[in-house]
Amino acid sequence: MSYRTILANVNIDGPTAPFMDFSIDLATRFNAQLIGICGADITLPMTAPEGVIIDGETMHRQREEIEQRQKKMRREFESLAGTNVSHEWRDAIANPTRFLLDNSRVADLIVTGCEDDFTLGHPDSFINLGNILLQAGRPILVAAKGTRRIFTNTAVIAWKDTREARRAVVDAVPLLCQASEVILVTVDRNADILTQESMDDVCVFLRRHGITAGSEIIRDNHESDSLLGFIRQVDAELVVSGAYGHSRVRELIFGGVTRSLLAEGDFSRFLSS
Repeated sequence: MSYRTILANVNIDGPTAPFMDFSIDLATRFNAQLIGICGADITLPMTAPEGVIIDGETMHRQREEIEQRQKKMRREFESLAGTNVSHEWRDAIANPTRFLLDNSRVADLIVTGCEDDFTLGHPDSFINLGNILLQAGRPILVAAKGTRRIFTNTAVIAWKDTREARRAVVDAVPLLCQASEVILVTVDRNADILTQESMDDVCVFLRRHGITAGSEIIRDNHESDSLLGFIRQVDAELVVSGAYGHSRVRELIFGGVTRSLLAEGDFSRFLSS
């Protein structure tokens, strides 16, 4: 198993150099095609009681600014990628979430940077991560803040015996092969023999893919706090988790554990839904 094509989402208003380095390093490790993608849209015109006020000059200026910034980012991306990795660049003046979704069909993995407002953001320049998770049909790797290289040390799998977690483990196998230590952890005060059996089965699955994993049960009611405490204790660089939400109607309203993981920028997060 490997990632043959990686789609790296570059936010037009976000820091670019560390994230581009991270994406290039990731693609190099897997000898994968790297596609840099940058979508940004023109801010909608102001409205008044009598209707929409169309300021043609302002919109034209916005378009030119976006185009210039995308050209600059493309030059930076291509300069960093150089001859180190097979690469391609795609940009458009379009809603960034929709543009990324339309292009996700080409990739095995979507990589994005850490956003402070990961659910709503600014729709003209930042992706809606919830919509991407729901609609892309691809796993998402959210890079730690400021990181330039992929992880090689400890990876933690936040385990629940659910569809989302099973999907995440399978999707993350190539990345887990890069880690020197893999720990499967579940937080459940009422964990029983069935809980341990499910974890043992996952460890067997991973072993068949060349990954040796340990397991840990934390008997506690405070799932998010206990999980984050364990992640910090083992100094994990990667956390693999299913993405769980309260609403799947229009956009993902993240549940407690997923929200807590995404709010942390000290480690990278791999999510599947």
